[in-house]
Amino acid sequence: MSAHGPDRRTVLGGAAAVAAGLALAGCGDSDDSGGEPAGRKKGEKVTLTFWSWVPGIDKPVQLWNSKNPSVQIKLEKVSAVNGAQYAKMHAAIKAGNPPDLGQIEYPVVPSFLLDNGLLDLTKYGAADVKGKFEGWQWQQSVFGKAVFAIPQASGPMGLFVRQDLFDKWGVETPQTWDEYEAAAKAIRKKGAWIETFSATNGNRFAGFAWQTGARWFGVDGETWTVTIDDEPTQRVADYWESLVKQKLIKTIPDRQNAWYKDVQTGDIAAWVGASWGDALLVGNAPKTAGKWRVAPLPQWKKGDNAAANWGGSTTSVFRGTKYPKDAMAFAVWLNTDPESIKLLIDGGYGWPSARSGWTNADMEGQRDFFGGQKYSEVFEAAGKAVDTSWQWGPAMDTLYQRLGDAFTEALSSGGSFRSVLTKVQKQTVDDLRAKGLKVETG
Repeated sequence: MSAHGPDRRTVLGGAAAVAAGLALAGCGDSDDSGGEPAGRKKGEKVTLTFWSWVPGIDKPVQLWNSKNPSVQIKLEKVSAVNGAQYAKMHAAIKAGNPPDLGQIEYPVVPSFLLDNGLLDLTKYGAADVKGKFEGWQWQQSVFGKAVFAIPQASGPMGLFVRQDLFDKWGVETPQTWDEYEAAAKAIRKKGAWIETFSATNGNRFAGFAWQTGARWFGVDGETWTVTIDDEPTQRVADYWESLVKQKLIKTIPDRQNAWYKDVQTGDIAAWVGASWGDALLVGNAPKTAGKWRVAPLPQWKKGDNAAANWGGSTTSVFRGTKYPKDAMAFAVWLNTDPESIKLLIDGGYGWPSARSGWTNADMEGQRDFFGGQKYSEVFEAAGKAVDTSWQWGPAMDTLYQRLGDAFTEALSSGGSFRSVLTKVQKQTVDDLRAKGLKVETG
């Protein structure tokens, strides 16, 4: 992707950028000597380790094991709290004993390229399976000509609404962000809140920026471009800061106990979430069954169709595996086999990356909770409208932590949200420089 004009502010250049993923195609061998591992011998039985936190992942693993006695998967559940799973994976890479496979979210893939921790799958048949997956999700793990992960799921965004409360209060479901603000004012007058701004939820903030046309990272030749504080992101920051300062929304963390309580009682009447949010609401607000609906993400201009993604992950093969072909075969099977996909859907893993093997109806196991609405249609349309030119950069896990700290400070001190972006822009450059990346400012 080329640079995006005058908003470009910082360039990460030189050989370090290449090491970060621009030309890793020749660095994907599985052993330190640079040669390929011998792989599994005929008749040999092997066990591959797989670290994951995906709900219900044990069931498709059990299915694979029942069908593949020669290649058994040993599943280890890892904690996804505050990035604990990635800290463990990075530590294992540095210690020289990573698992064979791991669950890695799209934004975090580049971080593992800095460790040279993932296997380039091109020599193991990646081109042959590319067509099985949605193109933009496949591209999330492609750097140069190298492919570093198999897509599993995404999280197209939408607006979850307590339709009963909106109807009771005479509030229309907002189609634009201006209408969303108006709805927030109307709901506040009723003693409730439309939403919360969760300071520590950098993933969702990135989704808002994505929808607005931001480009936090890009690749220009052999350099990374970094613009965390570009104009679209400033627009997002200004909008949510305005809602906070007008006291139209809460500022508690979402998806934690206090938030779940507000959702159950109706103190919070809506949530900008992702496709996987249906399972969260069902599991944590059971008494609100039948009262929810899903609407498209509000637009900046009425009639526009700009969508975004929040979440989604891959099944990655680590560079240390002795059995790359078998590891990749499992990764592909896990995310394309219809039986496996059904089990993953039942577990609430997200919106499937596979182009076939499932239907919209499969995604509506919670239809009764949403008053019979065919709500998967909203997320299907959102998935098709996602801006596919968005690209993740190195050290996103650190970037999210930086955003969370800075937004939390701004909320407590009354500082501006734009100052958060300025601060995190500088911190991101400093963080990448500390990892050995060359930084040039323009």
